[in-house]
Amino acid sequence: MSNRKAKKQKIFKPKARTPRGFRDMSGDELSLQQSMIATISSVYERYGFAALDTSAFEYADALGKFLPDDDRPNEGVFALEDDDGQWMSLRYDLTAPLARYVAEHYDALPKPLRRFQWGPVWRNEKPGPGRYRQFLQIDADTVGAGNMAADAEICMMAADCMAALGIETGDYLVRINNRKIMDGLLHAIGLDSDSDDYENQRLTILRAMDKFDRLGLDGVRDLLGAGRKDDSGDFTKGAGLDDKQIEQVAAMVSIQANNRLAVIDAMEALVGGSQAGADGVAELREMDALFTALGYQADRLAIDASIVRGLGYYTGPVYEIELTFDAEDENGDITRFGSVGGGGRYDDLVKRFKGVEIPATGISIGVSRLAAALTMLGKTQGSQADPLIVVLVMDKETRPALMQLVQNLRQAGLRAELYIGDSAMKAQLRYADLRNARLVIIEGEDERQAGVVTLKDLELGKQQSVEIEDNAEWRASAHAQQQVPRDALIDTIKQILA
Repeated sequence: MSNRKAKKQKIFKPKARTPRGFRDMSGDELSLQQSMIATISSVYERYGFAALDTSAFEYADALGKFLPDDDRPNEGVFALEDDDGQWMSLRYDLTAPLARYVAEHYDALPKPLRRFQWGPVWRNEKPGPGRYRQFLQIDADTVGAGNMAADAEICMMAADCMAALGIETGDYLVRINNRKIMDGLLHAIGLDSDSDDYENQRLTILRAMDKFDRLGLDGVRDLLGAGRKDDSGDFTKGAGLDDKQIEQVAAMVSIQANNRLAVIDAMEALVGGSQAGADGVAELREMDALFTALGYQADRLAIDASIVRGLGYYTGPVYEIELTFDAEDENGDITRFGSVGGGGRYDDLVKRFKGVEIPATGISIGVSRLAAALTMLGKTQGSQADPLIVVLVMDKETRPALMQLVQNLRQAGLRAELYIGDSAMKAQLRYADLRNARLVIIEGEDERQAGVVTLKDLELGKQQSVEIEDNAEWRASAHAQQQVPRDALIDTIKQILA
């Protein structure tokens, strides 16, 4: 009886599914991202930045914005409680771990520290179309330099990264502003920096300005005032400014000029009366002078009053990499592709650990979003793996000799593999097709005696199959294959691939 019951019990089979907000990646998409990381890393290294890799987990209290609450620090981050009672979180970005690393190893580090890092970051946020909970970033930061040369260098390096990826001037723009100018603007409209609600109102205003490109001036005005209802009916509470204050902020965000100095002059007219505003203007003038001296024109590096960046820890220059070509969004509307990275100066972030101000500035590039842009621009040619050659096995006894053949191909710089399975020839050809192999090599007994191999060009075969109209023509074409002397195989393959 018990045996029958045991037989009736169902064996649990977990459902194979990707967790919500996450995704798998393979093939050309993965190759593209790896190629991009290598290209951007090479630019960073040329500028003298050294690679660093920090742990995926950080103690939650080290993340700054996401401090542990009474139960669980789960707003925005993925957290777990360690066996010693301390909360750890998957890193939200690559900047907070850098601040911790610098504070922990400060005495032993060169100053300034110039580091770059790439890797996944995780955000516990609601997923949506094209919005994932895990994504790749590649950052570069200078820690310990308070002068504007460090910020200017980061901006020029960002432009050089776009150029190295094959994006043409005119299809990208690094847009630059300064948080001190924003603070000067808040002073100019009469906000009291000592009020309890100042920081919340400040960030609400900055985030409203940050939406200028997407919502236009009317949308920004709504968010500066009572608030705004979007197309879905969701209401976003505004900053509560009066009409005069709204128009002063609108005057700043709508400054337009192709000349960097003209934009800075217009900013100065609005905020030059405050110390913070005057300092921000002076810093932008210093950066502009460096850009001009090194030949970076306004069509690559622009001063833009609408750039404020959403994070609260920026203290000086802020910058954003925007791709300016038109693209179709998830709603089918044609719009600018938009931002693929950004950063700025954050002189107070390491201070949380050290108690003293340590200046820092850096930039972060979103690899996945930039990969989508390169695909749209057709700039993925260099990202694919080399063409694959698959050597098939007709007789298992010949496998050692065929492995030697594969090794010879690899030593000649070709990408090759031996079919390792145990299937028949038809299944082996299907395998090569599924692997998107370019060439297949077959060596049977007769061919081995004659010192030749059969070389199939699968790509040419696919092309011919579209053009061929009847079986006779198909047989006459020999299905894009040829017999090649073994000692001429490598030269023949290189000619085909060339």
